Amino acid sequence: MSNSVAKVFAAIIAIVLLLIWPVSSALNKQDDISEVVVLNSVTRFVDSVRDKGYITPTMYKEFVDQIALTGNTYDIQMVHRHKRYDPLYSDDGAFQDGFNVNYEEFFNAHINEKIFPGNSSEPVDSPTRIYKLKTGDFFDVTVKNTNRTMGTLMNDFLTAGINSPNEKIVIPYGGMVLNEDYY
Repeated sequence: MSNSVAKVFAAIIAIVLLLIWPVSSALNKQDDISEVVVLNSVTRFVDSVRDKGYITPTMYKEFVDQIALTGNTYDIQMVHRHKRYDPLYSDDGAFQDGFNVNYEEFFNAHINEKIFPGNSSEPVDSPTRIYKLKTGDFFDVTVKNTNRTMGTLMNDFLTAGINSPNEKIVIPYGGMVLNEDYY
């Protein structure tokens, strides 16, 4: 009796090793390839914005289309930090020969409102639909997948869903704006 149980157990292990494990490995590789595609797209988009100093609807749409080719859905968070110099004054209003450097932050809602105005009949290449940044500002993009990738689903199946986060692809990237090429 115990010999037959051992044979059944060995058959189950063989099926897992011969069929399920290669599929799981292939799906995890697909997730890795998706991560590389997203990383390249984010890097290209952010570097383009930093080099040009602006975002157009065409640039943003191409970026979104490139990462959508992976078959996953993503949450894209953009942050524009505008550097502002505020002079220091004493309580009596005298200038104190110094400045504070402060940053104003603008997020997706403000950026998308400029490049995709709600009730606008303006063409995509209209100069009013360009979101402009200044040299010295900072621009950051963080992309996270919002769906369960196939590799994550297979890992959930194999491990019964133990401690499996939804975000498998997380790409933060950004830097200082280097140029203002919109004049």
